[in-house]
Formats: sequence, structure tokens, C-alpha cells
Amino acid sequence: METVTYWTSVGSPVGPLLLTAAPTGELTSLSVTGQKGGRAVLDDWRRDPGPFREAERQLAAYFAGELKEFRLAMSAVGTPFREKVWAALDDVPYGATASYGAIAARIGASRPAVRAVGGAIGANPLLIVRPCHRVIGSDGSLTGYAGGLERKVRLLTHEGALRP
Repeated sequence: METVTYWTSVGSPVGPLLLTAAPTGELTSLSVTGQKGGRAVLDDWRRDPGPFREAERQLAAYFAGELKEFRLAMSAVGTPFREKVWAALDDVPYGATASYGAIAARIGASRPAVRAVGGAIGANPLLIVRPCHRVIGSDGSLTGYAGGLERKVRLLTHEGALRP
């Protein structure tokens, strides 16, 4: 059975967003231009804005400062460890940050596993809606972000976690 991937592009204050969805309508990825490990449209994908209406509405509300928590059907496939890390990202509230060590502790990972937690966070396929931008270094530094540090700063400033 062939699986269709639906896609659309949405404008945002951090640049164009590429969204993909499964035939069942769950959001499967949200990428930004130039993202490390980001997605690119494939020939067999089907452009259709229909499955993305709610995601577009919520993203617009988020960037307008009217939405603090996304409530979207999402389906990101990864190893069980990555999925556990990604689920922990959902617990970092709007306007707050958490360290990689705190995320590791939240999932019960050992201190040496912090590097693996960082790798899982870097592989998050759902930027913005699964808030990996809220994860910072233990010393408060704005360490890596697959979408680029400039976008991370813009998102954290937008949420009030950083002062302009």
C-alpha cells in the first residue's frame, strides 16, 4: 500500500514553513528553510493545503501572541528513545526554558545520556509546535538549534523567555 505525504508551505515571521501530513491528517513534520536535517519536497508528495488548515490557524495565532500551547494531531516517527525525548519537549511551557540535563532527568535518562538527549532534540521533526527551541545549555547559553540560532532567539524573544 502506497502512503501519500501531503505538504504545504506557510509564511511566518521566521521564514517559510514546510509542513507535511499523513493521509490521516496528522502533522508529520514542520521544517524551516536551511534547517539542519530539514525536509525537502519530494516528487511523489501531494501539495494540498486542506489537511493543514488547523495547523495554519494555530501557527498564525501563536505568532500573533494569542496561542501558547499547540493542540494538533501530530505523528513523528523515531526510535522509542527519541519519541520519549520529543514527548518531554511538550512539557516545557511557553515562555520558559529547560536545560538538556533537565530533559534527560525528566525522561529518567542518566547524566551521560545528555548528549544522546541533545541528538534526539536536534532530530525533532516538528519545529515550533514541539518546542525544541526552549531547550538551552545548563549555563543558560543558547546552544544549537536545527533551525538556526537566529530563529531560536526570535522564538524565545517572541515567547518572552528572552528580552530583546
